[in-house]
Parts: sequence; structure tokens; C-alpha cells
Amino acid sequence: MSSEKSGSPKRKTIIEPFKIKMVEPLPMTTREQRQEILKAAGYNLFTVAAKNVTFDFLTDSGTTAMSAKQWAAMMVADESYAGSQSFERFDKAVKNVTGYNFVIPTHQGRAAERLLFSVLVKSGHKVPSNNHFDTTRANIEFMNAEAADLVIEEGKDPQNTHPFKGNIDLKKLESFCREYQGKIPCGMLTITNNTGGGQPVSLENIKGCSEIYHKYNIPFIIDVCRFAENAFFIKDREPGQKNRSIKDIVAEIFSYADGCMMSAKKDGMVNIGGFIALKESKWVDQLRNMLILTEGFPTYGGLAARDLEALAVGLEEAMDENYLSYRIAVSKYMAQGLNKAGIPTLQPPGGHAVYIDAKAFLPHIPPEQFPGQALVCELYLSEGIRACEIGSVMFGAKKDGKFIPSKMELVRLAFPRRVYTQSHFDYILEGMADIVARKNELKGLKMTYEPPFLRHFTARFELL
Repeated sequence: MSSEKSGSPKRKTIIEPFKIKMVEPLPMTTREQRQEILKAAGYNLFTVAAKNVTFDFLTDSGTTAMSAKQWAAMMVADESYAGSQSFERFDKAVKNVTGYNFVIPTHQGRAAERLLFSVLVKSGHKVPSNNHFDTTRANIEFMNAEAADLVIEEGKDPQNTHPFKGNIDLKKLESFCREYQGKIPCGMLTITNNTGGGQPVSLENIKGCSEIYHKYNIPFIIDVCRFAENAFFIKDREPGQKNRSIKDIVAEIFSYADGCMMSAKKDGMVNIGGFIALKESKWVDQLRNMLILTEGFPTYGGLAARDLEALAVGLEEAMDENYLSYRIAVSKYMAQGLNKAGIPTLQPPGGHAVYIDAKAFLPHIPPEQFPGQALVCELYLSEGIRACEIGSVMFGAKKDGKFIPSKMELVRLAFPRRVYTQSHFDYILEGMADIVARKNELKGLKMTYEPPFLRHFTARFELL
């Protein structure tokens, strides 16, 4: 993994910017054992026990290795039910990062979504964004509203190398807001754009998005679960941004919106936690009343005080440039290694994950037979890797009895923060040749059980 800071000599290897003080053994299984495990799990890696997974790339959410400072902060947590000192420290940390005046803690991102949309969204409403991720879309649709994706066309092409493929199409957004102004309770933007491959959104695009929403008096809410990674891409790729600090870029990002919601299990660097933060008090009372009903008192929001303490520290650690440089280098290194082995990935590499283009890699498997899920299963069988399909299992649909595939068939290898080392990644890349050699033998799947919401979590399959 290569990376260097300005003014330092070039190096071929980037070191992990941390020391390891505690280790956990990796589970080891044989291919034969994994075949039985996968069959029993209905060919769905979400239902495979972690004890049977060697490399867990299912998600980067809540899988972070926390730092010594975070663990130390947890030891002084004030677990008072109401008004704890830990909440005060958490509240101050969120306000320092966002610049917003009102902070509402939740146990994770989807709880923040559920709260916000329960208050704002009504039947028949429409909520635009670049791309809504799975839980965001599900929570909007649960309110009988429409989640509209308006990402730029370059963001739909896996091989396009546009530096900000997460951008929202401003012309489409303007037209959408003009047409549906009275039906849009809030406008959104997701940074980075997970559904589109962990792709960043430019500062220019965030500002343009803000101007359009505010032109039509639509509140602007950003999903900021990977705000620090997005800021690093802005610094690295956007003209005129290289000499700015990450904190300065982050502050400008937040200044354009009216509020945000966050799954802090990503760039909060914690195992559990989330929040809503708002500039104005307009919805605060309603949100806190709903919070009390479903999550807990407003000064803990479903979290132990030790979780609030860890999050207060983690928000700062996520903006460390040495860490971010290493983090982005991991994804770039893995994408290059997979490409060299003959496995196409979405370009350019994103921040938290590498996205394999399963449609290009397995053209003999049609979308209705879920090529991404077929590759997810093979990655587990061959390497003990647990990955996540982001394609027609997650986003495919049926309309009037006709199957409508996802625009892209991707497999996401999401990398937990500060967990795996370069030797782990090198070991994985060495084994990819076997998968490439066997790719034409891989078969599609048939879905045998489909739940009504977020089906990828619990659906079951059979091999065709």
C-alpha cells in the first residue's frame, strides 16, 4: 500500500499508523466445512456465524478496533440515567464537528432515520438524494413515500473514473424540486455514496445541492456516516483544496446543510452509536418525544454512557490525516491487486471498501440469478471471506410480475477500521487466482425466501 504525506520521501509501503496491544485469533475452516455451513445458512452470508468467518468484510459498520484513548474514556463514563457528564462530552464533541446547536443521540443510524422520517415524512412524499442506502430507503418506503436517486450518470458506470461519482445530478435535482416542491419534506445527500461504490461527493456539488434545496425552501439533511473519508477525497481530488485541513473541509461541508444524521459505527470509530444534529430547534421537541418513546432519555438515546464517551473521542480520531491516508490506501491497494488478478472493480476505488463488478466478472449469470450473490458465496468458499452483495438481491424489484434488476451488480468488500494488516490483504490477493480460474463454473441462485423489507439480511437461496 503506497502513500506519502507532502514533503516526505516516496515509500512503496504504508505502515498501519497504530500499534497493536491486543490480538484476537482468526477462525480457520476448510472449504468442505464452509460448503456445509453455507448450505445450512441458505447461501446468505448474513446468517453465517462469525466463528466460521476468517476475514469479515461484510460491513465496516460497528466493526472498528477502538483506540487506547477510547477505551480509557469509557472507564470514566457517567452512567447516570439523565444529564450525565458523558452526554455533555458527547454533545460538545458533536457540536464541535458539525457546528450545529441541537444533538439527539440514537443507538445507530437506522434509529436516527426512523426518528427523522417518522416526524417529517408522510404518505405520498418524495425524498431526493444522490443514492439512498438500504436502511434509508426502507425507512422512507415504510412511511409510504418515495426515495428518489439522482446520482450523476458517471456514478452508474463502474469503469468511469470521474473523481466524484457520488455527486448528485444538479440539473435533475433542480427539475425534481421544481416539480414536487410541495411534496418534499427534506432533501438529502449521502457522503460518501455507499450504494454507488463508496464514491465521494465534491465540495462544489454539496454547495450546489444546498443552494437548490434552499431555493425551494426544502430542509437539507446530510447522511454523514463517512464524512471524514469524504473530506479526505475532497482534499486529495478537488482543485484548490490540497492545502486545507480535514477539519476545515468538514466544517464547510456541515455549514451548507440544515442538519445531519449519522451512523457513528462508521466514521465515529465505535461499535455502536449514532445521532441527529440540527441547526435549528424546529423539529427538536418532536424528535426528543419520539426518542423517549422508542430509544431512551434524550441524554443517552439508547446508548450506555461509555458508548457516548467512545464516540466523543472517535469523531476526532476519524479526522486524523495519517489515519485517513492509510485508510484510503488500503482500498486502493486491494482494488489494484484484484484488477491485476483479473477481477474488475468499480473505479476509482472508494474509501471504506472495494466493490467488485460482478456483472462484468460473471457475464454468464443473468441478473435474475444474482451474480453478486454467487460471487459472495464463492469468496466465502474459497477464502473464508464474508462480503456483501449490493445488486439485485439488495435493490432488485418486481413490478407487474416483471423482474427489474439493479443498475449495477456489485460485491462489496468493506474493510473494518484498524482491524486487518497488510499481510492479511496480501494473503487474500494470493488466493484470488483460484476464483478467477473457476469463474465460468460458478452458478446463479434462486431466492427461496423473501422477507418484506431489507430482504438481503434474511433471504434464503438455493444453487441453480
